[in-house]
Amino acid sequence: MKIAVSVESTNDLTKELLEQYDIKVIPYQIILGDQVYKDGEITTTEIFEYVNKTGVLPKTNAINQYEYTEYFESLKKEYDAVVHICLSSGLSCSCQNAINASKDVENVFVIDSLSLSTGIGLLALYARELALQGLSAKEIADKVEQRKEKLQVSFVVERLDYLYKGGRCNALALLGANILKIRPRIVVKNGKMGSDKKYRGPMGKVIGKYCEETLNEFNTPDLDKVFITYSSATPEMIAQAREWCEHAGFKNIYQSFAGCTISSHCGGNTLGILYFNDGENK
Repeated sequence: MKIAVSVESTNDLTKELLEQYDIKVIPYQIILGDQVYKDGEITTTEIFEYVNKTGVLPKTNAINQYEYTEYFESLKKEYDAVVHICLSSGLSCSCQNAINASKDVENVFVIDSLSLSTGIGLLALYARELALQGLSAKEIADKVEQRKEKLQVSFVVERLDYLYKGGRCNALALLGANILKIRPRIVVKNGKMGSDKKYRGPMGKVIGKYCEETLNEFNTPDLDKVFITYSSATPEMIAQAREWCEHAGFKNIYQSFAGCTISSHCGGNTLGILYFNDGENK
């Protein structure tokens, strides 16, 4: 059986990995003022420039049920079945639209990732690996559903002004963070983003502390692969993250740019390490 593994443009995998693993992508729409773009047609730099100029965050259009139906039907012309992994239902109504569309197209299995960015990407790579082992689409979907609970998805944020604009922190917290140079850790839990730790100091040092504490807290990683995903980052930040991932023993360390979902909520110099935390139980 020929199985399509599919994601939305919020997956943040590199073009090379998407091609290598034959992962199909349906794009969100990004709205900057009165301009509408397909996700991928604009860069994070352009998003930051727009926000800095206007003070307004970009918006995204949820993919509607009709678009998903057309997309799934187009995939079924080439593939026998589709395993589609959605952006968390806690962040977008697109997931429910995809589920509704799948009811009208035979052999389409939709999974709510309860995640974002390369957390979705990790699930997609896993799904393709299972397909290569000869599992059916239903078996793949079931295994991905089970494993999504083992994702470790977090980022450390340099600035709180984007979170403030998005209504995720108040003015007092923003002022205090600016004065004290507080850098929050944003974690994805139960499908939503929230802050659970705070660091202080320059990002070059904060990244090391963030990686150390994250790896100690989520300390049974599947060492096959890890993503260092960032909206933008200095060479020092990336080097710190790579050093900790190498020290932890990860075999494949991938770097990728965060797309509009993370970037528009967290701003520049946001960086995270993302991996499966089920190395002992895989």
